[in-house]
Amino acid sequence: MTDIAPGPRGSVTLLRSPTTFLMALAFINWLGYASWSALLNNFAKEAAGFTGADIGLLQSVREIPGFLAFTAIVLFWFMREQVLAYVSLVTLGIGVAITGFYPTLGGLLLTTTIMSLGFHYYETAQQSLQLQLLPKAEAPRLLGRIAGASATAQLLAFGAIAVIWRVFEPGYVLVFLASGGLVVALSLLAWIAFPRFQGAVPQNKGFVLRKRYWLYYALTFMSGARRQIFMAFGGFLLVERFGYDVSTTAMLLLATYGINTFMGPMLGHLVGRIGERATIQIENVSLILVFVGYALASHGHFAGWGAYIAGALFVIDGVFFTLVLAQRTYFQKIADPADIAPTSAVAFTISHIAAVVLPVTFGLIWLKDPAIVFYIGAAVATASLVLAFLVPRHPSPGQETVMASRVAAAAE
Repeated sequence: MTDIAPGPRGSVTLLRSPTTFLMALAFINWLGYASWSALLNNFAKEAAGFTGADIGLLQSVREIPGFLAFTAIVLFWFMREQVLAYVSLVTLGIGVAITGFYPTLGGLLLTTTIMSLGFHYYETAQQSLQLQLLPKAEAPRLLGRIAGASATAQLLAFGAIAVIWRVFEPGYVLVFLASGGLVVALSLLAWIAFPRFQGAVPQNKGFVLRKRYWLYYALTFMSGARRQIFMAFGGFLLVERFGYDVSTTAMLLLATYGINTFMGPMLGHLVGRIGERATIQIENVSLILVFVGYALASHGHFAGWGAYIAGALFVIDGVFFTLVLAQRTYFQKIADPADIAPTSAVAFTISHIAAVVLPVTFGLIWLKDPAIVFYIGAAVATASLVLAFLVPRHPSPGQETVMASRVAAAAE
C-alpha cells in the first residue's frame, strides 16, 4: 500500500496516508519513552538511591514485556494491530505519568512494568504495520522518515525537559505526570483522527517459526543483546562515572536526536542505496568502536577528556542505531507476506531473550569493573558483524542467505 496522492482535501488526504499514520504513532511513542528515559537514571540515583545492581535489575524487569511480545499473536485474534497500537500507547502514557510518585525499588519496578507493557506491545504492532503497509521498493526511505519523526519526538522531549528543569526546577513528580498525560491525550486523538489501515495480505494467526528465517532471528537476537547493554549501562556510566546531571543528560540526548531528525531520512535513503548487507556491517563496526571506547573511558584512559569522549560515543551510538531498520527491510524482502505479523511478534521476543538476563547479570559485573560490560558488548557486536557477511546482496524468498543464493545460482 502506498501513500495516497495529495488532493483537493489536503488535510483529510494526509490523514489517510499510511506513512503519516505511522509517523504520528512513532512520534507519540517516543515522546513518552524519551521523557521517561531522560529522567530515569537521575531519578533512580537521586530519589531512589540506586546502585549499578539496582539499575540492572530494573532494566531486566523492563524487558520482560518485550520477552513476552510473542503473546501479541493471541491479542491479534481479538483486535487489529492498529487497535493494539492505540491501547499500548495509552498504557505507556499511564506508566510514565505515575512514575514520579514511587521513588523506591518496588515502586519503580511496578511503574516500569506498566510503561514497558505499553512500549513493547506498541513496538510489536507498529513493526508489523510498517512491513505490511509500506511497499518494498520504498520501505528503507519511508522507514527513515518514520525514524526522523521518532527523533523529532525525542528532540522535543529532551529539549523541553532540559529547559524546564534548568529554569523552573519543577521536580520529578510533575514532569513525569505532564509527560505521561500528554502521551495519553495524543494517543486518544490519533485513535479518533486516523481511519482504519489494513495490509493487502491477510496475516497468519498462529505462531510462526520458519527455518529459512534463521539468519533474521540470529541478527535480531544479537541486536537485542548489544542494544540492551548500551541502554542499560551507557547512560548510567555518564551519571555514575562522570557525574552528568538531569539537564546535562537531557542536552546530550537533545543533540543525539537533533542530529537524527535530519539523519534518519538520510540513513533510510542510504540503506536503499547500498543494501542491507553493507548497512548491517557498518552498524556493527560502529558499535564495536563505541563499546571499546566506553570501556577505555571507564578506566580513565582519556585523562581529563573521558567525560567528553564518553558523551560523544553516546551520541554516535544513538545516531547509528537508526541503521537497525536494515534488518527489518531484509526480513520484508525474504518473508512470505502472510508471515509478517506473527514473525514480528516472535522476533521481538527473540530480541529480548538476552535483554531479560543481561542487565541483572551485568549489573553484578558492573560492581566489579564496568569496562568488562562494554568489552562483552564489543564481542557481541563482533559476532553480529560475522553474521552480517551471510546476508546476500539481493535478498529475496529462496535467497535468504549467501549460501542459499549460491545454491539458487547453481541450480540455474
